[in-house]
Amino acid sequence: MVIYMNKVLFFSYFRDAVGQESVTLDATGKTVAELKVQVAKTYSLPKMDMVMTAINEEFASNDEVINAEDIIAFIPPVSGGWRKEQFERRIIQDERSI
Repeated sequence: MVIYMNKVLFFSYFRDAVGQESVTLDATGKTVAELKVQVAKTYSLPKMDMVMTAINEEFASNDEVINAEDIIAFIPPVSGGWRKEQFERRIIQDERSI
């Protein structure tokens, strides 16, 4: 039996949290939503509801099924806003200056 693996790419702060640009795992037959849950648990990532997903460089919905050897990319929301860690650091800095 041949096991096909999938490459999963991480961008922005997900790459920092995972500590790698990509990982290889077996996601064949799972939906994007199922893979999001698995990845969030495995790498202690925040809830991934707002994460954009691409399969083979095409945006994909949460109910899309992943095929053998597909390349999946998780792209977190990007805005001018602050990440939680930045916000917490700022609170600590502000408290120290009081």
